[in-house]
Amino acid sequence: MSTSPLTFELKKRDVNSRARLGVVHTPHGDIQTPIYMPVGTQAVVKAMTSREMDEIGTQILLSNTYHLHLRPGEALIQEAGGLHSFMNWRKPILTDSGGFQVFSLASLRKITEEGVAFQSHLDGSKRFLSPEESMRVQQALGSDIAMCFDVCSAYPCDYDAAKQAMERTHRWAERCKKYHTREDQALFGIVQGAFYADLRIESAKVLSDMDFPGYGIGGLSVGEPKPIMYDMLDQLMPYLPDDKPHYLMGVGTPDCLLEGVLRGVDMFDCVLATRIARNGTVFTKHGRMVIRNAEYAHDFRPIEEDCDCYTCRNHTRAYVRHLLKVGEITGGRLASIHNLRFLLRMMEDIRAAIAEDRLEEYRRDFYNRYDMTRNF
Repeated sequence: MSTSPLTFELKKRDVNSRARLGVVHTPHGDIQTPIYMPVGTQAVVKAMTSREMDEIGTQILLSNTYHLHLRPGEALIQEAGGLHSFMNWRKPILTDSGGFQVFSLASLRKITEEGVAFQSHLDGSKRFLSPEESMRVQQALGSDIAMCFDVCSAYPCDYDAAKQAMERTHRWAERCKKYHTREDQALFGIVQGAFYADLRIESAKVLSDMDFPGYGIGGLSVGEPKPIMYDMLDQLMPYLPDDKPHYLMGVGTPDCLLEGVLRGVDMFDCVLATRIARNGTVFTKHGRMVIRNAEYAHDFRPIEEDCDCYTCRNHTRAYVRHLLKVGEITGGRLASIHNLRFLLRMMEDIRAAIAEDRLEEYRRDFYNRYDMTRNF
């Protein structure tokens, strides 16, 4: 069994679900789980500074291998001392493999057993990304957690296509593990299998045998109805190693965070919080609020009365709306601060509920007040 710079400490289990309380130990500090990870695609969480991310309680950031490879390039970041130094972030960082972006952003891509040839979405230049190249880039970036290069299945896709993508993901995971040598960086495998339970279970078993220090769950939250995602989690989670962290990739709505935790997920990431903030929508305990709406023009209350974020402590709905309506960049910043803090605080509350054996009560209270069907 290989030695990893990352370890997972299981602290407590919920008595009524698969939820658990844990600590991920990394070279740049401990991560209390379950946790939401804000996404800093271009080595920054949009509109936010590293100091602000620390102030709102961020434990770990995610950055994007594909985008950083294209701009400014991993050589420059390595010259700066690595990603932590480059972006002045002293806590843990996770980098994705670049696989999802290659499949979703790149044009004229050609997938072979060797890797993926594609054209850059920026300038059309010809590029090639393989498992080995993804590992080389991520090792140069110096993140605490790197992700294997995998094959993403579309939704919907037929069984044979899903199976072929899953099997190639497994072969690529073996190549990633063989190439990866950075001793202060952990490498996570990624479970695939689309929306076929037998494939998901097979993928979990195969990757578990490879003994990665952690496991991502990819290919969910790609347009499928939420009950389908929950069903896949219900069926595959018992087959992931219990002593390793479980990371559901690309999921970040409040209800999905809670449902993922209940099924044993420890880590989440998503760009949604800052994306909708820039468009004038904010999270509240009652559901999403479209703060750009005219009804908030004379509303001098904070976005949420009991929120402890900078925005809610210092500004009103009317002010944030005004900034958004006139196109001031600060409007998007203030909304982003609130949305990020909302999700981070939600995870803090969930951790407390697990610790105090009241997660079922938390779940009931959440759904009694949170309306997932409307923006108000």
